[in-house]
Amino acid sequence: MSLTANLIETVSWLQIITPGETEMHTMFAEKLKQLRTEKNISQAQLAEQMFVSQSTIARWENGSRLPDVMMISRLARHLDVDINTLLYAAAESDDVPNIIIVDDMKAILSASLPVLEKTIPHASIVGFTRPSEAIEYARKNRIALAFLDIEMGKTSGLELCRTLLQIHPHTNVVFLTAYNEYALDAWDTEACGFLLKPVTPESVRQQLAHLRYPLYTGGLSR
Repeated sequence: MSLTANLIETVSWLQIITPGETEMHTMFAEKLKQLRTEKNISQAQLAEQMFVSQSTIARWENGSRLPDVMMISRLARHLDVDINTLLYAAAESDDVPNIIIVDDMKAILSASLPVLEKTIPHASIVGFTRPSEAIEYARKNRIALAFLDIEMGKTSGLELCRTLLQIHPHTNVVFLTAYNEYALDAWDTEACGFLLKPVTPESVRQQLAHLRYPLYTGGLSR
């Protein structure tokens, strides 16, 4: 299997992590340092092989930074380890992500929530029928991913998307719609994509692989 194919396959089940956060990524840091030490490679040597600075390697090993998927694939190659070894460590190094789904139709929420919970079992997933409640929740919790219905009475999903991005610019937004013609409007809001109702595990996986802020989804159900 090619590296690209392997990455696509792997990204479909890694734990959701937003790059650039300041929390300590302890498990990944310890695993990377262990693997490097076992190979008897210095930080400077690994940095030269990876075409990054030594300080970058040091930050990965002290837990202040977490590399993205492409950098993890390079590390696996240079350390001669299965990429999944590092990906599992990265997945365990971050907090459980917050995901919301907002739709004014309770029947849609009732049908969609079990699909999301089964497909992304290691996330905290909450549903809302009122956009105002979703906004209040977003002000108290960093939202990694929001699934938004486009038509919701007085407040449209397009407006809600803009509000959520004002609260946290790195929120991934995917629109839910029963109508293809809304696609162009969706792209005007800086959303990552859209999917047609009803929500299915396959459509969710496809969206996760194309988010603006890549999500590692460790534990994604196939």
